This record gives sequence, structure tokens and C-alpha cells, in this order.
Amino acid sequence: MNNLRKNFDIFLSIVKQSLINELNERGNIPKRGKKPKFSDAEVISLSILSESLMYDSENYLFKMMHNHKKHFPNLIHRSAYNRRRRALYQLKERVRQYVVHHMIRGEDTFVIDSMPIQICQFSRSKRIRICKDDYHTSPSYGFCAAQNSYYYGYKLHGVTTVNGIISSFDLSKAEVADIHYLNDIKDQYSGCMLLGDKAYLSDPMQLELFEDHNLILKTPMRANQKNYVKQPAVFRKVRKRIETAFSQFCDQFKIQKNYAKTFHGLATRILAKITGFTFLQFLNKYVFDKNMNHVKHALL
Repeated sequence: MNNLRKNFDIFLSIVKQSLINELNERGNIPKRGKKPKFSDAEVISLSILSESLMYDSENYLFKMMHNHKKHFPNLIHRSAYNRRRRALYQLKERVRQYVVHHMIRGEDTFVIDSMPIQICQFSRSKRIRICKDDYHTSPSYGFCAAQNSYYYGYKLHGVTTVNGIISSFDLSKAEVADIHYLNDIKDQYSGCMLLGDKAYLSDPMQLELFEDHNLILKTPMRANQKNYVKQPAVFRKVRKRIETAFSQFCDQFKIQKNYAKTFHGLATRILAKITGFTFLQFLNKYVFDKNMNHVKHALL
């Protein structure tokens, strides 16, 4: 438990530095009313740390912390923690962006891909109510070409550096085609090269990105295309980095395990997992002097 407190203090210091202009001296957002003893910065830090330790159960996390409450004297109830964690979504995203900004300076080559987020078994999709509170954010049916199967849920779109740092991400309905995500990020990556798979193959889109945003989109050609040329091996090797990151999300961070009942809750959990992954990369690179992407036992 002392290690948990030690790691918590490391995360808390990064969070406070990230939000130095937005939080008061107690680590809270300045506002009227009763000041919480367990600060906003501590809620954000605990959310990121629990995912970094691969704790997929909040019951288990709070049971451990209550058994050693002397290390966390101001700990709040689990329901209050969940409510405040969802309310602090935007602040947590700014923390992630702060860390990412310090790690990707000078990068001009990025990789784009997507992965399925299944919220339930396909056979249960018509009778569940999970995330169906709003039509615009409700799940839908989609097809995963990599697994050659249909699923019910969402699609996680992501852009990484060639070293595997998630620079931006978003959630969409499963039915949305991958190529539409380019419209959301084209202004962010002006003057860069973007590597994608065949899902992003579109001559009109490639021309538009280059002429309007100075963004070079490189994708492999289909074998039946005219003047087919095989993509260089170096591009295929670099593109595998994002696939490895997605595999880590599934195997280590259990991103496919869904305990949320609303879309906002699901999005909050996914943001915490990606931010935790980024924090571990940051600590491996600048604090622990380890391989940046060996995150599984980074805090042990």
C-alpha cells in the first residue's frame, strides 16, 4: 500500500503541474460552495492511477484503500468518486494533452487506425439498455475486418506517433467508416505525414488533405488497383506500432470490459485508460529510464 501512496503522489504532482493555471492551492476548481477535502486533482490522479495499475474493478480498489485508510485519510465514497470523475472529464483530457505535448515535440509522422469497442455480446444487443439514453451517442452494429466478425458497440479511432504515443483519439458509432475521422483531425496534423491502412484509401481525400492542409496521407494500394505498387516494408513496420498499442489496451488495460451504463461513463473509463497508458510511457521515458512501451509492470 505504501507503493500505492508513492505512485499516487507521483501522479498527483503531474496532474497539478498540468493544471497549474486552473486549480487553486488545494487542487480544486475555484467555485462557490463547500470545498471538498479529497480534491479534484486527487480524483483525477486516482482515476488515472487505478487504470495504470490495471485495476478493472473499483470495488477491489476501494476495498484496498479502505483497509489502509491512514494513507488516504480524506478518501470519499465510491459513488461520489464516480460522479466527480465523470464531471472532471474535460480536465482529465487537458492533463493527457499536456503530457502528450511534452512527449511529441518535433514529430512529423503519425499512424492512424481504429479498433472495435464491443459493449455486449452480439446476441444481447437488442434487449440491453446500456448507453441507449441518447440516440446520437447510442451504440450501433459494425464490422471488424481484422477479426472478420460483426459486433455491437463503438469504434475507437486513434492517432499515434511512430513510437506509440496516442496523440489524439475519439469514439464513434461502430457503423461509421474509418475515413470520416480524417475530417476531425485534418487541422491538427497540418504539415505532417499520416500512415493508414486500406480503410483510409481514397484518392479524393488524399488530394484534399494535401492541397488544403499540407497533410500527406500514405495508404497501401489494393492488389486489383491499376498500376499497383506494394507499399514499402518500412511503412508496414511503422504502422504496426498502433496495432501493438491497441493490443495493450485489450490485454493489459481490459478496454473491452464494460462496466459503464451510459456513454459518458464509458467515455470516461476509456479516457482514463488511455491517459494511464500515456502516463506510464512518460514515466518510463523520463523517470524510470525503461523502454517507453513496456508499461505492464512499470509501477511494480
